[in-house]
Amino acid sequence: MEQTGPDPFEGVSKAIDRLRAATLNTPFEGRLYLVGGILRDRALGLPLSGDLDLVTEGDALSLARRLYESGLSRHFPVLYPRFGTAMLTLDAGDSGVAVELVTARSERYHADSRKPDVTPGTIREDVLRRDFTINTLLENIHTGELLDITGKALPDLANGILRTPVEPRITFFDDPLRMLRAVRFAARFGFEIEASAWEAICTEVARLRPPAIAWERIREEFVKIAALPGAKFRRGMALLLESRLLNEFLPEMLPMVGCTQGNWHPFDVWEHTLQALLALPDSTSVDLRLGLLWHDIGKPATRAETDDEKAVRFTGHAGVGADMVRAMMGRLKFSNEEIRDVSSLVTLHMRLGEYRPEWSDATVKRLIRDCGVYLDDLFILTRCDQSAINLPENLKGHLQELRERIDRLNALSNVLMISSPLDGVTIMEILQVGPGPHLRDAKDFLTNEVIEGRLAEGDQDAARELLLKWWRDWHRAGDQPPS
Repeated sequence: MEQTGPDPFEGVSKAIDRLRAATLNTPFEGRLYLVGGILRDRALGLPLSGDLDLVTEGDALSLARRLYESGLSRHFPVLYPRFGTAMLTLDAGDSGVAVELVTARSERYHADSRKPDVTPGTIREDVLRRDFTINTLLENIHTGELLDITGKALPDLANGILRTPVEPRITFFDDPLRMLRAVRFAARFGFEIEASAWEAICTEVARLRPPAIAWERIREEFVKIAALPGAKFRRGMALLLESRLLNEFLPEMLPMVGCTQGNWHPFDVWEHTLQALLALPDSTSVDLRLGLLWHDIGKPATRAETDDEKAVRFTGHAGVGADMVRAMMGRLKFSNEEIRDVSSLVTLHMRLGEYRPEWSDATVKRLIRDCGVYLDDLFILTRCDQSAINLPENLKGHLQELRERIDRLNALSNVLMISSPLDGVTIMEILQVGPGPHLRDAKDFLTNEVIEGRLAEGDQDAARELLLKWWRDWHRAGDQPPS
């Protein structure tokens, strides 16, 4: 398809041109190199990111100040003197390009800390401290020369191999997060992890825990795996399990393996979940992806066999699973909003699949209100869930029928916005009572009357009559609401 509109990476090209021009006839000329993902992705024929990573044998902090003072950036750079690193946003046309400048360095790590001792080094030393050979390509921005210092970057890119620049146990000891990154790259690019690197990951898994690595960094890398397209997400999860990395940060998932389900389920809980990931649309949010990943995590803890050898029950697994999700996400330092949204999807994940055509419109409206803002995500989650089971023929059209019924009902009235025609002040005036829990009961009664179709939205006159009758019936029943 012919591309229309501006080149989305035009800003990156302009930024490189401006960097080149700004460093001519300076000590940085011929000593400034593009490095990392932009060269890797270009070699793989993939879309390029909008960020630039550069390394220099000069002082990167001095270069960042020089670029700011020459007007290439509107904001003073963020400087990290301990690591010889600077971050700045380079003006390039209508947009800004994030640039990381790094002083070539060597690093020495301690067993109980992620923070290394850093000393200035050569370009070769800087290349060897990096995570994988595929990320070690360099391109001199002044001469255009492409350097493969390890001699393995280009062959590994061509052959789909994920290899460390130095002995793998050193690479993973230095930064344990690289073990998760290996899984992500293998899943994202369809690469194979080189044998000695895989052996080192399986040997060094215990390093993937505080204080050597922070929970926040583990979360960030795990979320990047979860954000991959469904088949790649699936492979990432399979590699996390096989390597035993999963044991270190999400041990709650391990009982899913081998937890058989019976009935319509041809897979155990783990394989069912991985199969469901294949149906994920690429555009789905990370919250929804995690909701699908964990929708059945409560099943092993609630599994109970029945008298029928083929029948298995998981009573209450949605609620148990939601509690587990809150604990896991809390440990990994997700935000309160993320924890709320993912646990809500797990809590509600059974609701749409329970629909039957004989339900009344009022029952469907209550379902809409129970699902609330999660309704659309729950439709996607349920479709993915059902794709991984042998759904009986008589149930296969139910989800689509429910979608159509909900759309028809919402076309008549926004079901989520249905409320009592009378507010609390009006209710107190009509009933001649003060504040109290009876006001909530009264509002709920009137809202339910609207949902049931016995009261029109906004019909205050009819609402008064229904309210007074409800109040009298309540008194006759012997209850005495507070005054």
